[in-house]
Amino acid sequence: MALLDTLVTTGAGALSATIGVLVGGIVTHRAQDRQWLRDKQLLAYQELISHYAKFTMIISRAHADRQGWDYDWSEWSAALTRASLVAPAAVAAEIDNFGRAIGAFLDQVARDPARDPARDPLSQEEFAQASRAPAQAQVQLVNAIRRSLSKDQKALPFWIGGSLAGSPDDAR
Repeated sequence: MALLDTLVTTGAGALSATIGVLVGGIVTHRAQDRQWLRDKQLLAYQELISHYAKFTMIISRAHADRQGWDYDWSEWSAALTRASLVAPAAVAAEIDNFGRAIGAFLDQVARDPARDPARDPLSQEEFAQASRAPAQAQVQLVNAIRRSLSKDQKALPFWIGGSLAGSPDDAR
């Protein structure tokens, strides 16, 4: 009987240890997956906002200096796609809204052949007016990103990177 008690106790201990290792492995794997996704999200969001800042400044400078400009739009499109692929649904919706606001902005400042910056540049005021909708969409996107990363993040009432579009109140 003592041998049976020893075998049952040993077996139960081994089974408990095995279950503990398996559960620990599953929990660790899930945590690593979440961290991997979060890292990919942050990188994609950073890239998207970086491209936006870059081409906005290029186009702004072209109008201010009355000169032509060039930008690799395939990279912008790829950045939109990469960010959308890793974003939760609420953030992906804001990425789409942001992309549409950028499209309207580009129609006003870059795609209209009648508004060639070398021959007929936009004034600073006209450029700022055209920048308002993308700035507002950027605030909404950044706040959706912040909420998706942590429920403790407070909403930002201002456009990141300064205010080409006017006062911080304009970007709400």
